[in-house]
Amino acid sequence: MSNYLVIVESPAKAKTIERYLGKKYKVKASMGHVIDLPKSQMGVDVEAEYKPKYITIRGKGDILKELRKEAKKATKVYLAADPDREGEAIAWHLAHALKIDEDSKCRVVFNEITKDAIKESFKHPRKIDYNLVDAQQARRVLDRLVGYNISPLLWKKVKRGLSAGRVQSVAVKLIIDRENEIKNFVPEEYWSIEGTFLKEKDNFIGKFYGIEGKKLELKNEQEVKDILNRLTEKQFKIDKVNKRERRRNPARPFITSTLQQEAARKLNFRARKTMMIAQQLYEGIDLGRKSGGITGLITYMRTDSTRISASARSETIAYIEEKFGKNYIGASPKGKQQEGAQDAHEAIRPTSVLREPSSLKGILSNDQLKLYKLIYDRFLASQMAPAVMDTMTVHLLNNGVEFRATGSKIKFKGFMTVYIEGTDHGKKDEEKYLPDLEEGELINFKDLQPNQHFTQPPPRYTEATLVGTLEKQGIGRPSTYAPTLDTIQRRGYVRLDNRRFVPTEIGEIVTEILEEYFPEITNVDFTVQMEDNLDLIEEGKVGWINIIDDFYKDFELRLEKAEDEMKEIEIKDEPAGIDCEKCGSPMVYKMGRYGKFMACSNFPDCRNTKPILKKIGVTCPLCKKGEIVERKSKKNRVFYGCDSYPECEFVSWDKPINRSCPKCNEFLVEKRTKKQVQIKCSNCDYKEEAQS
Repeated sequence: MSNYLVIVESPAKAKTIERYLGKKYKVKASMGHVIDLPKSQMGVDVEAEYKPKYITIRGKGDILKELRKEAKKATKVYLAADPDREGEAIAWHLAHALKIDEDSKCRVVFNEITKDAIKESFKHPRKIDYNLVDAQQARRVLDRLVGYNISPLLWKKVKRGLSAGRVQSVAVKLIIDRENEIKNFVPEEYWSIEGTFLKEKDNFIGKFYGIEGKKLELKNEQEVKDILNRLTEKQFKIDKVNKRERRRNPARPFITSTLQQEAARKLNFRARKTMMIAQQLYEGIDLGRKSGGITGLITYMRTDSTRISASARSETIAYIEEKFGKNYIGASPKGKQQEGAQDAHEAIRPTSVLREPSSLKGILSNDQLKLYKLIYDRFLASQMAPAVMDTMTVHLLNNGVEFRATGSKIKFKGFMTVYIEGTDHGKKDEEKYLPDLEEGELINFKDLQPNQHFTQPPPRYTEATLVGTLEKQGIGRPSTYAPTLDTIQRRGYVRLDNRRFVPTEIGEIVTEILEEYFPEITNVDFTVQMEDNLDLIEEGKVGWINIIDDFYKDFELRLEKAEDEMKEIEIKDEPAGIDCEKCGSPMVYKMGRYGKFMACSNFPDCRNTKPILKKIGVTCPLCKKGEIVERKSKKNRVFYGCDSYPECEFVSWDKPINRSCPKCNEFLVEKRTKKQVQIKCSNCDYKEEAQS
């Protein structure tokens, strides 16, 4: 018979942990929160020191009844929710609901679901940490005060279905600010000169640097001509050769934000998908009876700590020495954690470095294997030796005009044998070869190529770069990034265009209102300060009620002012210029969750709607009558079709262009990859490089 009851959050975890603990333990799942603030009302008594009104979540009554029944039979109840603020709050609610002594050592935490980690954690149960509970409670109350006061105001004054929140409103503001930067950007002209130099049979590239040792920016074509006119010598003289050894250190193991960013760059995963798969890997995968059954493959995936346990480090060092050699072992990583990091956690890592990704083929799904390999490789590389590069910079002179050529080659690959961190621009590091060159040597040049350039506006945010910005500025915490990105899209404040965020009209309207009446809600500094305050609550340095009260005094005054002064905003329907084919009434442009669409003005009697089609100026190659338009699939992927659909069923994933193939006369398409744009024939093997 079971003597002890253990309560975790998910059934997958329950099965794994019960097997590790043995027959004396029964493990049940609470299925996340069982008690929370009500959805139908704010649930915070402002007059009674912001006392939360907690209720049993609808649909969780039977679960709570079962847990109470099992708790009465047990000698001891352990609460093993996730090791973060939210998990601590869940444990606290369960302790109250099950009448567990609050001063008893009933709380068990672990960062990985492995046999050793679970058994060790049950040797050291602790009391519920009320500082963690208060920090989570403060966040929930704060979000309720903001969301449940501003959202009804937006419904009343603008449109039903809108909402506001501390982190989501700042995220939308960042996207809008970036869009305004792009719109207001004025390109500036600049030039470069690239030279192809010859050393016997070897060619290498050098770029114009300056004159008489001073760096010079070339702003127009006349300045370029002046430089070229100064090149009176037939050869360049090598004035200086700098050779040095450069060490490149590996990236630290993943935290939540860096995992989301790298999974977006390398695997094309959305933040929500990354966290869903990471949760599966953490909670446990059935590896088969011979391999240990259900086993947690990675440590806890909501963390902002890069710390590694001594046992994990020790196992990894031994693995590296055996597989790669002693010289590949890296020194123990040094340096501070990021400010506010919860150092009780570890970084995201495999629970055993001995469990290589190749051994899990056929056991994990394709997506699970991809993410596991990414986590595994990053962690392994983080414990390896730096890469060593031989670098060379050559200064070439011709009548005082200086060109410079740089080159590098890998002397020792170190961690790069396993993993190289991705970049947002998609370019990979490449070795640049330079031949052996000596000071005083005369070098011929093949040609000097002037190139005109224009400065580019900052790029729109991707999910990866937005998460990176939120993290860098201290907005939100690991658990908030994925749901925040999801919320701002569901509310229709932003949309994804070619995987980049674009604000919608409704997003701009709501943000403008918030900036006028509630400036702190969209203010980055305020949001960061509030996160710091939550950290102070967690550390026991300040009371949560004081933090909430300081905020609410000013917020309440702003709320009253907004109620009195905010005018109702009517988002008028714009005439679309065409009539409804079903009833003959004029069609209008309406604002929906995903931007504008066409609808019949005779709604609700006529419910005809149409997407707004973007024409690309190409005649349909199939029917020769209709025009090609840009459409979107159910998964928001862009494709191209005839505007005469369904009469003409032409579709193409690649963008057709207004030229025919010179070989077979079929239509050509523009095929885009991350690296290049190519023009290809839709029928034969003809292809050409697209002109930039």
